[in-house]
Amino acid sequence: MTNSLECGNLVISVESRVLVQDLQLSIEAGTFVCILGRNGVGKTLTLHTLAGLRPVLTGAVSLAGTAMVNLSRRQIAQRLGLLLQAQDDTFPVTVIESALMGRHSHLGFWQWESQQDRLIAMDALKVFGVSGLEQRMILTLSGGERRRVALATLLVQNPGVWLLDEPTNHLDPHHQLEVLNKLSALARDGKCVIATLHDPMLAARFSNNVLLLHGDGDWEFGPTNDLLVPTNLERLYRTPFESFHNGDRTIMVPA
Repeated sequence: MTNSLECGNLVISVESRVLVQDLQLSIEAGTFVCILGRNGVGKTLTLHTLAGLRPVLTGAVSLAGTAMVNLSRRQIAQRLGLLLQAQDDTFPVTVIESALMGRHSHLGFWQWESQQDRLIAMDALKVFGVSGLEQRMILTLSGGERRRVALATLLVQNPGVWLLDEPTNHLDPHHQLEVLNKLSALARDGKCVIATLHDPMLAARFSNNVLLLHGDGDWEFGPTNDLLVPTNLERLYRTPFESFHNGDRTIMVPA
């Protein structure tokens, strides 16, 4: 499928420590996957490896059936977008200029953004609730506003595969739900969305599948309803969990 990501026998390690051993994933279009695990188990490193930012020493990553090593960086940027855990705003640009950076992989070498590109950027800012800030300098925004501008920039880029490192960082509960609803809608529209989260209940509410990373090489991947149960969460986070039923919804919280 056009919007899909696969990896086989992928090993994620740092120095001499293996964090994820022989990772096997096949994530199709229309899927929202949440990656869960304690701090330091390799969630960010896994995303960076899937995005091609870290060399693959063992195994392979493919986008829509094509090995990533056979794609140029431009081709990868047209198919895959990455939201970093923290944004490094090096240059003093406006919000609209920041959003327009998402169009760069679709433009020719000396080609300037068109009025159509600008309209695409304006629409994306509206989707993530930051329209009206177009002329603000990016460095003057709050952390939550900056996060939503970064998500809007990915929407401008329009990749088939979205890799998101803690997309709810800096967001209040209202905006967390708003953003995750929009990401869920993108998956329903045929995108492949993969996000790291710290809240298993948000993952339970929005994702189709989860990837649980234990930090010792072991991992589990499967349907959210099957894997997000108290026994698995207790092993994952090394703390007891209790479950409560609210109608047809099960709520699990640390005991």
